[in-house]
Amino acid sequence: MTGRQLNETVARQRRAALAGYGGDIATARELLQDVDANVRATALGALHRLDALTKEDLLDASSDPDPIVRRRACTESTTWNGSIGDPIDAEVASAVALLLDDDDISVVEIAAWACGERPPASHATMARLSEIATTHEDALCRESAVAALGALGDLSGLPAILSATTDKATVRRRAVIALAPFEGAEVDAAIELATTDRDWQVRQAAEDLSP
Repeated sequence: MTGRQLNETVARQRRAALAGYGGDIATARELLQDVDANVRATALGALHRLDALTKEDLLDASSDPDPIVRRRACTESTTWNGSIGDPIDAEVASAVALLLDDDDISVVEIAAWACGERPPASHATMARLSEIATTHEDALCRESAVAALGALGDLSGLPAILSATTDKATVRRRAVIALAPFEGAEVDAAIELATTDRDWQVRQAAEDLSP
């Protein structure tokens, strides 16, 4: 990309951002079709800020060819047509859940996080989050999935969280925190064991949860 092209792209991205703060829905919607992914992602956020983001916009963005836009779709889904913790439109939830199988690892990570922000999750989503939490090659994806399982608080996700307490330190830390909504002998034993972990942050998380 030449310097001129870059400057023009940056200018369009700024227009998209300013549209979101200036009430300019028409410009934001126009730039949602831009050739540059950063511009499209910014326009998506602008439409959300203006309360003009439609379900179709989100669904289209979730299948955008560029991971930048797919990630932004996941982010916007967490507060679209509701707030974090509120149930989400089933079609949007399904579209975000599909991104748990995305080819781009960064999309998988943000999709896992997004799935945990708007409970409840479907059985299929819980199963996929559990699989990512225990088997994904990328530690950030495993950590994000564990966090989502903890946020959702569904018992079907507990075995994966317990398994994650033996993962690398960053995942173990997240797994201990994710145990907070759960009760039982297995949970108590995992927290007790974590109080002796070699990583001080894991120990601290466990101590915070200990009676």
